[in-house]
Amino acid sequence: MRIGVIGTGTISSAVVESIAQDGHQICVSERSAANSARLAAQYDCISAAPNQAVLDQTDTIFIALMPEVAAKILGTLRFHSGHRVISFMAGVSMDVLSSITAPAHVEAVMLPFPNIAQKGSPILVRGNTGTIKTLFGGTNSIVELANDTDLAAYLCAQAVLSPAVQMVSDAATWLSGRVEDAHQAQGFLRALVGTNLLGAECAPLLTALDTPGGYNQRLREHMVKQGMRTDISDGLDALENG
Repeated sequence: MRIGVIGTGTISSAVVESIAQDGHQICVSERSAANSARLAAQYDCISAAPNQAVLDQTDTIFIALMPEVAAKILGTLRFHSGHRVISFMAGVSMDVLSSITAPAHVEAVMLPFPNIAQKGSPILVRGNTGTIKTLFGGTNSIVELANDTDLAAYLCAQAVLSPAVQMVSDAATWLSGRVEDAHQAQGFLRALVGTNLLGAECAPLLTALDTPGGYNQRLREHMVKQGMRTDISDGLDALENG
């Protein structure tokens, strides 16, 4: 495919890296100069160009702008009817984006995560999944969302990733102060949490970890008493309600 990328931030750079060796020709926006220059220097199939030049030489367009500047930037560009647009912007509806990028065809909103560069990442998709499955489905899990209500709910719930990482990071800092190898300490905790969550659904995993008087049970009960579960639900409610 001939793929163009408007907005080359951290997430879109990871997306580009995930498919950079799959035989595509990729042109990335110069808007994020450091990222676009690094990608173009690292991969022969990637070039960097101004936004309009990106559109002029590609057919499948990833748009990864901040929602508040999307209309201003995209409104100055010329799209054509052969463009297939995939948006990474959850804050801009497909209908609004279609009006801005007409006569291009907006296929989907796609929400990738940083680990997509290493493969095996979930990808949230609202809309037509055909192109996304072709590009990413072989090495990642595509989570198809039925409607905008689902998209909004998943968008809130995915925010659990940051506090979960913070929790592991804090535990790693605590452990690192008590053992010889700090790097090994964090690696152990990351593998512990990641592999166990991938290996079992939450309810049976919690049951397996619920040895009476065991360390896991005692720490969880301590954190629940401190309001952990209420904090999570209240935080998600606050995100949902704006």
